Amino acid sequence: MTITWLGHSCFLLNSGGFRLLLDPYHCVRGLPDVAAEADAVCCSHDHFDHAYLDRITCTAGKPSPFTVEEVQTFHDDQGGKLRGENTVRRFTAEGISVVHLGDLGHQLNSEQIAALTPCDALLLPVGGTYTLDPAGARAVMEALGPRIVIPMHYRRGSWGFTELAEVEDFLSLCPGEMLRTHPGSTLTVDSSTPPQIAVLSPEIDNRS
Repeated sequence: MTITWLGHSCFLLNSGGFRLLLDPYHCVRGLPDVAAEADAVCCSHDHFDHAYLDRITCTAGKPSPFTVEEVQTFHDDQGGKLRGENTVRRFTAEGISVVHLGDLGHQLNSEQIAALTPCDALLLPVGGTYTLDPAGARAVMEALGPRIVIPMHYRRGSWGFTELAEVEDFLSLCPGEMLRTHPGSTLTVDSSTPPQIAVLSPEIDNRS
């Protein structure tokens, strides 16, 4: 399976040629609106930076190799009173499970953790303000115990919402030997992929 980061909280999972798009966005500082082709789309919640479908082309008829488990959570730590609900999903194909946390705003309870594990790769918001802050993100990471973590929903340089923390704030809380900065936007995940916290570069070169 390949995991490609399109920026912010948007990823493209590809298993056997089936393309599953997660949380397409628009109006994120420094990043062009997502324009992509996919076989299916999943959005964690109905906000502009997670559910922008205007430039998404979906193909129909191809059978999906993914099984999907959903866990209802909240976009804040006050039971959704501030920002509403958030759907966390666990996608499994090729014996690999990927959890996309969307805009999770709180710690997970034991039932939620059980539903989301085992987890091979965790797509983890780390920027705070609207989601888990760096310390909260680390706590969720430790609770789920993934082999691979890909940070998302943060600010870096000229892109990302200015009110978010930078990714380095999260990385500074993590074991240094686990950190890997990748030059590209895609990570191939299989049983031999080593444990890591993978910092990817957003895939923006093929969009305008």
